[in-house]
Amino acid sequence: MFNAYVIAFGGLLLLGGRLSDLLGARRVFAAGWLTLLVGSVIAGAAGNVATELIGRAVQGGGAALIAPSALTLLMMLFGSSPQELTKALAVYGAAAPAGGTAGVFLGGVITEYISWPWVFYINVPIALLALVAVPALMPSAPARSGLVDLLGAATVTAGLAAAVYGIVRAPEVGWASGQTWGVLAIAGALLAGFVVLQSRSREPLMRLGVFRAPNLAAANIAQLLLGAAWVPMWFFLNLYLQQVLGYSAFPSGAALLPMTTLIMLGMIVLAPRAMQRFGAKPMIVTGLLVLALGLGLGIMSLVRPTGNFWVDVLPASLVAAGGMSLAFIPSLGTAISAARPEEGGLASGIVNVSYQVGSAVGLAAMTAVAAAFGADQVTDIDELTSGFSAAFLGAAVIALVGAGIAAVTMRTPAAEPVSETV
Repeated sequence: MFNAYVIAFGGLLLLGGRLSDLLGARRVFAAGWLTLLVGSVIAGAAGNVATELIGRAVQGGGAALIAPSALTLLMMLFGSSPQELTKALAVYGAAAPAGGTAGVFLGGVITEYISWPWVFYINVPIALLALVAVPALMPSAPARSGLVDLLGAATVTAGLAAAVYGIVRAPEVGWASGQTWGVLAIAGALLAGFVVLQSRSREPLMRLGVFRAPNLAAANIAQLLLGAAWVPMWFFLNLYLQQVLGYSAFPSGAALLPMTTLIMLGMIVLAPRAMQRFGAKPMIVTGLLVLALGLGLGIMSLVRPTGNFWVDVLPASLVAAGGMSLAFIPSLGTAISAARPEEGGLASGIVNVSYQVGSAVGLAAMTAVAAAFGADQVTDIDELTSGFSAAFLGAAVIALVGAGIAAVTMRTPAAEPVSETV
């Protein structure tokens, strides 16, 4: 079920970003919430697996419209002040871990005390509130001249969806299987075809020259590797709580609250001030190094089958959360502010794709690593912890590689983290 959402979300993000530029971010933002509402109703009312899969895919499509258009709206609202834009991005960034933890927490409550369909129905009042608030609070912008590159949109959507599908299915069918390599080969061919189409199109969905903007490519690489390191950590930490320490869904969600709280405080309070003082590059490099340190603590802790939350989970999770809060906002802000103002939606779509693809690749790869070291033996605690530690080691290596790449490829930023022309 989750894979249907992820495939639709990852596949449509780039199109959602471009539509924000052409049709107006407010329109696309509202359309995204309406689509999410419809998908939630379909999934909640589903009487069979096929219908629920359709509902989850529709939800993913709605989220793919919301994510890039929300960033574009933030640039419209706060772009005249780099400091205010950085603060707004901090709140935006903090919402993701807060939502993830709230999902685990509320999901446990709903499934245990109410019923499974309400996991989806709870989105309905939230979507309705957003639809009511959009006209009153969000700025409107006229649609811009230009056509949607339908062939390019279809090609990149199919390519990204195939890539995400191949990656998330790989741990189940095997990385060496013909199915995995066949799907990934199709994805590669489609994405290569998309690049060729964009180089020849008069109205490209993604202007290839956008990557020549200073630091845009480097910031997207940082986001990709940040997702590849962070999401596996969050996933395996939750598994450790449930499968080794014996927590149910509700207590495991509560156990993640300290980490989530620190991320939110770090992003909202610390990151904007540090950005103004040090600039983006030192923040990204330092954040990835601190994340690697937290993962290193996790390697030593999660190898213990007789661990406990206060000694083996809390310290490592807080250090990793500190690293995430330092690196996420600078890389996000750099990625979207480096592009032209009229391509803000496109830049938002690209950076969302970078993080989501990195998350999917990192999680799939670390799941394979964990299984190779015994994490597929769910009844053997020693094997489980060995596999989890191996996954943390792999994620730590990714974070270290990300820090090294950022140190080499990112230009030293000016004192102002966001361009005045946004």
